[in-house]
Amino acid sequence: MAGVKIRAAILSVLFLVVFLGAWQLATAPPAGPERELTEYEIMMGLGAGSGAGMPAPTEIFSLAWEELSRPFHDSGPNDKGIGLQLLYSVVRVLAGFALAVVVAVPIGFVIGMSPVLNNALNPYIQILKPISPLAWMPLALFTIKDAAASAIFVIFICSIWPMLVNTAFGVASVKRDWLNVARTLELSSLRTALFVILPAAAPTILTGMRISIGISWLVIVAAEMLVGGTGIGYYVWNEWNNLDIAAVIFAIIMIGVVGMLLDAALAQAGRFLRYQE
Repeated sequence: MAGVKIRAAILSVLFLVVFLGAWQLATAPPAGPERELTEYEIMMGLGAGSGAGMPAPTEIFSLAWEELSRPFHDSGPNDKGIGLQLLYSVVRVLAGFALAVVVAVPIGFVIGMSPVLNNALNPYIQILKPISPLAWMPLALFTIKDAAASAIFVIFICSIWPMLVNTAFGVASVKRDWLNVARTLELSSLRTALFVILPAAAPTILTGMRISIGISWLVIVAAEMLVGGTGIGYYVWNEWNNLDIAAVIFAIIMIGVVGMLLDAALAQAGRFLRYQE
């Protein structure tokens, strides 16, 4: 197993080196005389290199070093460090996610324990679940009248459905034998729920949480592009308006890294909930 991991790590690094090398070559300036710029390139302020203005990896690394050396600086509304912008977004995601946990897990628990309630509410869940979270943004802005709170509400909406569905499924899938043992031991309904059903359904519930946190991180970027102000989504949109493509690419990489860390945190928590029969 260790040998497989080492070979996989070496191959992964090799893929990265090849990709960066190809990117560097593709963005290198042409050896011959410079070509004339197209109207679009002139309008967008792009250069005449073969990459049509796409920054080279060395430019991204240089910008990353500069940004990460002072990630929390605040020099005004349009000049905040990448760390500060990510912090705004992570706080919003965690706030909306926590609200969804408080609502979705108990309701999903009740739905999973009651087939009648499950069948009664399932049509409404199936209607609301496919609605894009961003479709709720205008309504949130109209009713809440606060951009940051509206973004948190959108995160709440997009987080609640995977957790609700997975919790109901996990609770409904608990083995009847375990419930029969609880009845034999004359456990109360509350003790059965806490000490039999909840531990058995916990891995499925956590899977729903992992799905929700991934969706939340996707949605917050788009939401912040719409409402502006602060956050990594606003950072990306602001740098695009400044035609700083290197900063946009750097922000995209940071979005991916933070998303990976959020998922890894829940995956690590899941290791404590695994059990064998």
